[in-house]
Amino acid sequence: MYAIRQHAFGAPDVLVYEEVEPLSPGPGEVRLAVTAAGVHLMDTVLRAGREMGMALPHLPMTPGREAAGVVDAVGAGVDEGWLGERAVAYLGHERNGGYATHAVTSAASLHHVPDGLDDNAAVTMIGTGRTAIGILEQAALSAEDVVVVTAAAGGLGTLLMQAARRAGAVAVGLAGSRHKLDVVLEQGANHAVDYTLPGWQERLGDALGGVPSTVVLDGVGGRLGRTAAETLGAGGRHLYYGWVSDEGRFTSFSPQELGQRGITSRLAVGPSMFGLPGGIRRLEETALQWAAAGRLRPVVQCFPLVRAAEAHHALETRATIGKVVLRPEIDRRP
Repeated sequence: MYAIRQHAFGAPDVLVYEEVEPLSPGPGEVRLAVTAAGVHLMDTVLRAGREMGMALPHLPMTPGREAAGVVDAVGAGVDEGWLGERAVAYLGHERNGGYATHAVTSAASLHHVPDGLDDNAAVTMIGTGRTAIGILEQAALSAEDVVVVTAAAGGLGTLLMQAARRAGAVAVGLAGSRHKLDVVLEQGANHAVDYTLPGWQERLGDALGGVPSTVVLDGVGGRLGRTAAETLGAGGRHLYYGWVSDEGRFTSFSPQELGQRGITSRLAVGPSMFGLPGGIRRLEETALQWAAAGRLRPVVQCFPLVRAAEAHHALETRATIGKVVLRPEIDRRP
């Protein structure tokens, strides 16, 4: 089998495509012949050697925490009915191993890929999609809302934008290029604002029509996230879940500011999400069901597995649209 291996921390070029020993599932485990592997921003953070609240992996290792494919082997104690089934799994924060032609995971983490849903969409929804569902359940959007979404052309942002419009809300998306603005509008946004251009703050105010926003969904943080959050009026809800800004920090408000502004602010991931009824598995199931029903439509940008380093570079330089997915090639030789 072949895998992307990381032997050192550093720039994207530390990711190398290698032939490795075949994996065998242990008790309670299955092996997936991988057809799609999700790339997460946290993968790039850990690859670079930045902890960011998580312990660094032991090297060498194969990155990737999201994988879809076909079950081609099962370990002791696993129902053999899984053999030959299309499946998708979140491999876990610590296990990883998705950037490969085969991956091993716990049978308990598997979900059947719904009929009519392709593997790119399935691997998007098992991680990014479940996060979107968790954020949306906490945001409780309605037709009365005016919603601002940062990083609105990303994998998570496009899903949130679709959901805001489905709820009947006025939706404004922030993105970083003309092409990305087009994508945001295609996902249903009423307005899209390029935050890389001078005077974008004024254009955001114009897009809002001079009225305050009621909800800000912020996956960027830093100055951009702060500017977006400052559009909230009294009673507004600020949900934050990422820090991709150059400052590398969440947008947050002090208790005094919250009281003065009359808004609420909460970190929508971590304990807030894990504590939702039914837990993470229920969020995964809902995400897959919504995608299969067309209620959410994942936007995906694919790279061949052998170009994982290029995929990381593109993600880090904000040159991607939607969710980044690696596809093992049919001819798996270097």
